[in-house]
Amino acid sequence: MNIAIVILNWNGKKLLEQFLPSVIKYSKEARIYLADNASTDNSVSYVKATYPSIKIIQNKENGGYAKGYNDALQHIEADIFCLLNSDVEVTKNWLVPIIEVFKKNQNTAIIQPKLLDFKKKDYFEYAGAAGGFIDKFGYPYCRGRIFNTIEKDTGQYNDIFEIFWASGACLFIRSEVFKALNGLDELYFAHIEEIDLCWRAKNLGYSIKYVGYSEVYHVGGATLNALNPKKTFLNFRNSLFALTKNANGVLFSLICIRLVLDGIAGVKFLLEFKPKHTLAVIKAHFSFYFYLNRLLKKRKAIKNKIKYYQRTSIVFDYFVNKKTNYKSL
Repeated sequence: MNIAIVILNWNGKKLLEQFLPSVIKYSKEARIYLADNASTDNSVSYVKATYPSIKIIQNKENGGYAKGYNDALQHIEADIFCLLNSDVEVTKNWLVPIIEVFKKNQNTAIIQPKLLDFKKKDYFEYAGAAGGFIDKFGYPYCRGRIFNTIEKDTGQYNDIFEIFWASGACLFIRSEVFKALNGLDELYFAHIEEIDLCWRAKNLGYSIKYVGYSEVYHVGGATLNALNPKKTFLNFRNSLFALTKNANGVLFSLICIRLVLDGIAGVKFLLEFKPKHTLAVIKAHFSFYFYLNRLLKKRKAIKNKIKYYQRTSIVFDYFVNKKTNYKSL
């Protein structure tokens, strides 16, 4: 099985210096690529000089995560693409259980390993933990992480488990499925685009797995941290994008309830003295309205829309019923 590990880079020399060595050391089963999003630092020259075996694909512009990978993967031939963030440390034999699961089930299209926190290695990492889900209103949560409550890894998710979405921090996907889905939706730029990709794969009947016997450590927020209002903007707007495109059922009522919940989140940011984040939520909604017609056209093109949620409202579960870990749901 031919695997291509593709690391997207934008002005990330320090991250490459820190994290490439583990990828080189523990990824003998794969070919490693650097997809560069028109960096202006010397990260590309550093990789060329230090790791000549790594093939470099230079994109013409910084199109974010979605366009960056779409552009780069056109130039790579492999059975499996691994979309790997530049701030991820991999571990010995991390690819072996992934390969085994792909070989056992041809319907498994996407896989995520266990995602742990590089800075606190016995805890799960926010971006994907032990695999993701969304509630009826499009809010994401994970096994191992609900909102800002992150679980300690005690082996409770050392399993192979069907999930709804895999984290873009480390996402394996069959190349034929990536192409059948026309890649990532570039409307997103960054954040939530992997949920949209997984959702579209689910709508086509594919399986998405979490494989807890493969472990990686993710810094998280190395490119855009949680304190940045732009991250708030992208997360709120793009989750509305995904919901509008892919959700089954009556869309109007879903969006109306979601707007109310987002409004409450905006007020919460104000009470926490984070007015820039409140403004980011407002801007997210205006941007959503701007793209609404385009999103509705994309929605119309998706013929089969499956039931996508396990929980009606993770917001209610967490903030009202105080269910702060996945196994309590």
